[in-house]
Amino acid sequence: MIESTQAAPGAAPTIGFVSLGCPKALTDSELILTQLSAEGYATSKSYTGADLVIVNTCGFIDDAVRESLDTIGEALAANGRVIVTGCLGAKSGADGGNLVRQAHPKVLAVTGPHATQEVLDAVHQHLPKPHDPFVDLVPEAREQFLGAAGIKLTPRHYAYLKISEGCNHRCTFCIIPSMRGDLESRPVGDVLNEARALFESGVKELLVISQDTSAYGVDLKYRTGFWDGKPVKTRLTDLCEKLGELAEPHGAWVRLHYVYPYPHVDELLPLMGAGRILPYLDVPFQHAHPDVLRRMKRPASGERNLERLARWREACPQVVVRSTFIAGFPGETDAEFEALLEFVREAGIDRAGCFAYSPVEGAAANELPGMLPRAVREERRAHFMAVAEAVSTQRLQRRIGSTLQVLVDHAPALGRRGGRGRSYADAPEIDGQVRLLPPAKASVTLKVGDFVRARVVDTEGHDLVAQPL
Repeated sequence: MIESTQAAPGAAPTIGFVSLGCPKALTDSELILTQLSAEGYATSKSYTGADLVIVNTCGFIDDAVRESLDTIGEALAANGRVIVTGCLGAKSGADGGNLVRQAHPKVLAVTGPHATQEVLDAVHQHLPKPHDPFVDLVPEAREQFLGAAGIKLTPRHYAYLKISEGCNHRCTFCIIPSMRGDLESRPVGDVLNEARALFESGVKELLVISQDTSAYGVDLKYRTGFWDGKPVKTRLTDLCEKLGELAEPHGAWVRLHYVYPYPHVDELLPLMGAGRILPYLDVPFQHAHPDVLRRMKRPASGERNLERLARWREACPQVVVRSTFIAGFPGETDAEFEALLEFVREAGIDRAGCFAYSPVEGAAANELPGMLPRAVREERRAHFMAVAEAVSTQRLQRRIGSTLQVLVDHAPALGRRGGRGRSYADAPEIDGQVRLLPPAKASVTLKVGDFVRARVVDTEGHDLVAQPL
């Protein structure tokens, strides 16, 4: 048994933190760090300088599992005192025991995802904080110390806003529901309070995330909540209307991710056309052929998706659609794969990512007949990405000569040598960028977190090249 340790008298105990995986896991990390900071813990930038290390893991695909286990091993080797949380913490090993403990029996504690209190309990057990009579007895210390926005691990000018946890779908390739549970929507008032705090703290881009953003409020039967004394339905359209109102005085963006193509998504297009939220939809289509979608147990067919895309572009011509796909799903025939390629071409997917199917322990798809050789799956992924890049490049070239609003992400020396930013069509880290040329006028400077108007002059792969105005 590892005994608890106490930080030196008067010194704040320090915790190292590693956050792996998707933005949804990142928001879990932010919540844990916010609470720890409110309780008086400090953070360390290195394993060796910390009294304890927390690793927030990902367990979605095999590569993520390996990365998480390797990171835990590195933290143990460098520090020796490690608490593990996140999706990998909920996975079982071959004999039914906890996978993390089987690989790394010396970890102090293991929790699953979205388990803030369990992580805090483990920290309290193994690294009690010094008593502070001026803080410990103050109610709601977190809110008073940090505000509703809390600690953010993203750059100051953008932030993720998680509106729900879990998912009601049972896609055969996915094990997320077994780790994160069924859909659980956050109260609409809490979501809007956090959004307001983020905008007031200087956030210029709010990225709305969940496992299934379109399903927000389904579990609550779209019940009416209250915010600022006014009724607001727990429903995506109503939430987006309010988010748009909050963003407007700050000139900020609201971007939607993980939007399943349900019919009620059509209601969002007028908000996009009016500039309330960005004309950008991240829609995880995964495939296009009806038979593959049925084997995946996805909630929509390829034919209806083409119809929806046509309706969206008719209602809001500037809308940009990004998506993710899986190539080489079990049983995928040559004809089904060609149908996927044709869908990407016909649908004009602006931004696309693709995974070669990877068996994930616990996924129902592993039992489907027709598992393709790994080489075939990787070959199809590469072929898909070549087609997707050609489609994306063609659509980007249409923007040459247009003027865009660009959010600046990087601008050394006030942008005298140029910089990098993103347009409404580009989400951070997953889409392209706008390479900003040095301003032609000495009076024009670039600053991270500011918007600049720029004229598109060229394309570079997935990126645009633009001249600041």
